Amino acid sequence: MAYLKRNKIGNFWPIPRKGTKYLAVASHNQNESIPLSVILRDILKLVKNKKELKRVLNEKQIFINHRQIREVNYPVCLFDVLTVGKKYYRAGLSENKKMIFQEIGDKDSEIKIYKVLDKKKLDKGKIQVNLMHGKNILSNEKIEVGDSVVLSLKDNKIIKKITLEKGRTAFAIKGKHAGKSGKILDIMERGDKKIAKIEYKGERINVWIKNVILIE
Repeated sequence: MAYLKRNKIGNFWPIPRKGTKYLAVASHNQNESIPLSVILRDILKLVKNKKELKRVLNEKQIFINHRQIREVNYPVCLFDVLTVGKKYYRAGLSENKKMIFQEIGDKDSEIKIYKVLDKKKLDKGKIQVNLMHGKNILSNEKIEVGDSVVLSLKDNKIIKKITLEKGRTAFAIKGKHAGKSGKILDIMERGDKKIAKIEYKGERINVWIKNVILIE
Protein backbone atom coordinates (compact mmCIF):
# COMPACT_ATOMS: atom_id res chain seq x y z
CA MET A 1 0.00 0.00 0.00
CA ALA A 2 1.38 3.41 -0.96
CA TYR A 3 1.64 6.26 1.51
CA LEU A 4 2.23 9.99 1.31
CA LYS A 5 3.90 12.31 3.78
CA ARG A 6 1.21 14.44 5.40
CA ASN A 7 3.00 17.68 4.48
CA LYS A 8 2.85 16.63 0.80
CA ILE A 9 -0.93 16.17 0.55
CA GLY A 10 -2.93 18.13 -2.01
CA ASN A 11 -4.07 21.63 -1.05
CA PHE A 12 -7.67 20.52 -1.49
CA TRP A 13 -7.45 17.93 1.29
CA PRO A 14 -9.46 19.33 4.26
CA ILE A 15 -7.22 17.91 6.96
CA PRO A 16 -4.36 19.38 9.02
CA ARG A 17 -0.83 19.08 7.71
CA LYS A 18 0.29 18.23 11.24
CA GLY A 19 -0.43 14.82 12.73
CA THR A 20 0.59 11.30 11.79
CA LYS A 21 3.56 11.47 9.44
CA TYR A 22 2.04 9.40 6.63
CA LEU A 23 -1.37 9.15 4.99
CA ALA A 24 -2.73 6.68 2.47
CA VAL A 25 -2.69 7.45 -1.25
CA ALA A 26 -5.59 6.76 -3.60
CA SER A 27 -5.19 3.62 -5.67
CA HIS A 28 -5.37 5.72 -8.86
CA ASN A 29 -6.32 9.24 -10.05
CA GLN A 30 -4.17 10.56 -7.21
CA ASN A 31 -3.84 14.19 -8.30
CA GLU A 32 -7.57 14.97 -8.15
CA SER A 33 -8.91 12.64 -5.49
CA ILE A 34 -8.81 11.73 -1.80
CA PRO A 35 -8.65 8.04 -0.79
CA LEU A 36 -11.78 6.54 0.74
CA SER A 37 -9.95 5.59 3.95
CA VAL A 38 -8.99 9.21 4.67
CA ILE A 39 -12.51 10.46 3.95
CA LEU A 40 -14.28 7.99 6.21
CA ARG A 41 -11.77 8.17 9.06
CA ASP A 42 -10.36 11.71 9.06
CA ILE A 43 -13.04 13.83 7.36
CA LEU A 44 -16.47 12.28 7.93
CA LYS A 45 -15.23 10.36 10.99
CA LEU A 46 -17.53 7.43 10.27
CA VAL A 47 -14.89 4.80 11.09
CA LYS A 48 -12.11 4.85 13.67
CA ASN A 49 -9.52 2.75 11.89
CA LYS A 50 -8.70 0.53 8.94
CA LYS A 51 -10.24 -2.52 10.62
CA GLU A 52 -13.63 -0.81 10.90
CA LEU A 53 -13.39 0.36 7.31
CA LYS A 54 -12.71 -3.17 6.07
CA ARG A 55 -15.72 -4.39 8.03
CA VAL A 56 -18.16 -1.94 6.41
CA LEU A 57 -16.65 -2.70 3.00
CA ASN A 58 -17.16 -6.44 3.57
CA GLU A 59 -20.74 -5.72 4.66
CA LYS A 60 -21.31 -4.07 1.24
CA GLN A 61 -22.21 -0.70 2.76
CA ILE A 62 -19.93 1.49 0.64
CA PHE A 63 -20.69 2.64 -2.90
CA ILE A 64 -19.20 5.35 -5.09
CA ASN A 65 -21.41 6.54 -7.93
CA HIS A 66 -23.69 3.57 -7.16
CA ARG A 67 -20.87 1.09 -7.69
CA GLN A 68 -19.97 -1.18 -4.79
CA ILE A 69 -16.43 -0.52 -3.53
CA ARG A 70 -14.04 -3.04 -2.00
CA GLU A 71 -10.77 -1.07 -2.03
CA VAL A 72 -9.92 0.81 1.17
CA ASN A 73 -8.11 3.53 -0.79
CA TYR A 74 -10.44 3.88 -3.74
CA PRO A 75 -10.26 7.49 -5.08
CA VAL A 76 -13.13 9.90 -4.49
CA CYS A 77 -13.18 12.82 -6.92
CA LEU A 78 -15.09 16.09 -7.21
CA PHE A 79 -18.87 15.59 -7.65
CA ASP A 80 -18.67 11.87 -6.88
CA VAL A 81 -21.55 10.38 -4.89
CA LEU A 82 -20.44 8.43 -1.82
CA THR A 83 -22.94 6.05 -0.26
CA VAL A 84 -22.36 4.91 3.31
CA GLY A 85 -25.13 2.64 4.51
CA LYS A 86 -28.34 4.59 3.90
CA LYS A 87 -26.70 8.02 3.63
CA TYR A 88 -25.47 9.78 0.51
CA TYR A 89 -22.74 12.42 0.26
CA ARG A 90 -21.60 14.44 -2.73
CA ALA A 91 -17.99 15.61 -2.97
CA GLY A 92 -17.84 19.36 -3.53
CA LEU A 93 -15.34 22.19 -3.28
CA SER A 94 -15.58 25.02 -0.77
CA GLU A 95 -14.65 28.64 -1.43
CA ASN A 96 -11.42 28.07 0.47
CA LYS A 97 -10.54 25.36 -2.11
CA LYS A 98 -11.07 22.38 0.19
CA MET A 99 -13.01 19.27 -0.74
CA ILE A 100 -16.24 18.99 1.25
CA PHE A 101 -18.86 16.26 1.56
CA GLN A 102 -22.48 17.38 1.68
CA GLU A 103 -25.28 14.99 2.56
CA ILE A 104 -27.81 14.70 -0.28
CA GLY A 105 -31.14 12.97 -0.90
CA ASP A 106 -32.00 9.80 -2.79
CA LYS A 107 -32.95 11.54 -6.06
CA ASP A 108 -29.84 13.74 -6.17
CA SER A 109 -27.65 10.71 -5.50
CA GLU A 110 -28.67 9.15 -8.83
CA ILE A 111 -26.89 11.74 -11.00
CA LYS A 112 -23.44 13.20 -11.51
CA ILE A 113 -22.25 16.12 -13.62
CA TYR A 114 -19.21 15.68 -15.86
CA LYS A 115 -17.20 18.06 -18.00
CA VAL A 116 -16.57 17.08 -21.64
CA LEU A 117 -12.80 16.96 -22.22
CA ASP A 118 -12.53 15.42 -25.69
CA LYS A 119 -14.39 13.60 -28.45
CA LYS A 120 -13.32 10.76 -30.73
CA LYS A 121 -14.99 9.34 -33.83
CA LEU A 122 -15.20 5.56 -33.83
CA ASP A 123 -16.21 3.02 -36.47
CA LYS A 124 -19.73 3.14 -37.91
CA GLY A 125 -20.10 6.83 -37.11
CA LYS A 126 -20.22 6.41 -33.35
CA ILE A 127 -18.81 9.22 -31.21
CA GLN A 128 -16.93 8.55 -27.99
CA VAL A 129 -17.23 11.42 -25.54
CA ASN A 130 -14.36 11.58 -23.05
CA LEU A 131 -15.35 13.06 -19.70
CA MET A 132 -13.50 14.13 -16.57
CA HIS A 133 -12.18 11.48 -14.17
CA GLY A 134 -11.58 9.00 -16.98
CA LYS A 135 -15.26 8.47 -17.78
CA ASN A 136 -16.18 7.72 -21.42
CA ILE A 137 -19.59 7.36 -23.07
CA LEU A 138 -20.94 6.81 -26.57
CA SER A 139 -23.39 9.43 -27.81
CA ASN A 140 -24.89 10.71 -31.05
CA GLU A 141 -25.93 13.99 -29.43
CA LYS A 142 -24.29 17.24 -30.50
CA ILE A 143 -21.83 17.74 -27.66
CA GLU A 144 -18.77 19.97 -27.75
CA VAL A 145 -15.58 20.06 -25.70
CA GLY A 146 -16.17 22.34 -22.71
CA ASP A 147 -19.85 21.43 -22.39
CA SER A 148 -21.16 19.50 -19.40
CA VAL A 149 -23.44 16.49 -19.24
CA VAL A 150 -25.56 15.25 -16.37
CA LEU A 151 -25.45 11.44 -16.34
CA SER A 152 -27.70 8.92 -14.70
CA LEU A 153 -25.43 6.83 -12.49
CA LYS A 154 -27.74 3.85 -12.91
CA ASP A 155 -27.55 3.47 -16.68
CA ASN A 156 -24.92 6.03 -17.84
CA LYS A 157 -27.48 7.81 -20.02
CA ILE A 158 -27.37 11.56 -20.58
CA ILE A 159 -30.16 13.29 -18.68
CA LYS A 160 -29.17 16.82 -19.56
CA LYS A 161 -26.61 18.66 -21.69
CA ILE A 162 -25.24 22.06 -20.61
CA THR A 163 -23.76 24.02 -23.50
CA LEU A 164 -20.80 26.33 -23.03
CA GLU A 165 -22.27 29.79 -23.64
CA LYS A 166 -23.05 33.10 -21.98
CA GLY A 167 -25.71 32.96 -19.28
CA ARG A 168 -24.69 29.54 -17.99
CA THR A 169 -23.48 29.02 -14.43
CA ALA A 170 -19.83 28.00 -14.19
CA PHE A 171 -17.97 26.56 -11.23
CA ALA A 172 -14.20 26.95 -10.96
CA ILE A 173 -12.59 23.63 -10.08
CA LYS A 174 -8.93 24.67 -10.41
CA GLY A 175 -6.76 27.77 -10.22
CA LYS A 176 -6.84 30.79 -7.92
CA HIS A 177 -10.65 31.06 -8.16
CA ALA A 178 -11.34 27.39 -7.36
CA GLY A 179 -14.55 26.95 -5.37
CA LYS A 180 -16.22 30.06 -6.81
CA SER A 181 -19.24 29.98 -9.11
CA GLY A 182 -21.38 32.45 -11.00
CA LYS A 183 -23.07 33.37 -14.25
CA ILE A 184 -20.93 33.62 -17.38
CA LEU A 185 -21.12 37.20 -18.64
CA ASP A 186 -18.80 36.75 -21.59
CA ILE A 187 -16.41 34.28 -23.21
CA MET A 188 -13.22 35.78 -24.59
CA GLU A 189 -10.16 34.51 -26.42
CA ARG A 190 -6.68 35.57 -25.38
CA GLY A 191 -4.06 34.02 -27.57
CA ASP A 192 -4.81 30.30 -27.57
CA LYS A 193 -6.81 30.46 -24.32
CA LYS A 194 -10.53 30.89 -23.75
CA ILE A 195 -11.46 32.97 -20.72
CA ALA A 196 -14.86 33.13 -19.02
CA LYS A 197 -15.85 36.42 -17.40
CA ILE A 198 -17.94 35.34 -14.41
CA GLU A 199 -20.08 37.38 -12.03
CA TYR A 200 -19.21 36.34 -8.48
CA LYS A 201 -20.76 38.09 -5.49
CA GLY A 202 -21.09 41.41 -7.32
CA GLU A 203 -17.61 41.28 -8.77
CA ARG A 204 -16.29 40.07 -12.12
CA ILE A 205 -13.59 37.45 -12.24
CA ASN A 206 -11.78 35.98 -15.23
CA VAL A 207 -11.33 32.21 -15.21
CA TRP A 208 -9.63 30.03 -17.80
CA ILE A 209 -12.30 27.85 -19.45
CA LYS A 210 -10.07 24.85 -18.82
CA ASN A 211 -10.53 25.44 -15.08
CA VAL A 212 -14.34 25.59 -14.98
CA ILE A 213 -17.23 23.17 -15.25
CA LEU A 214 -20.73 24.23 -16.25
CA ILE A 215 -23.30 23.32 -13.61
CA GLU A 216 -26.47 25.03 -14.90
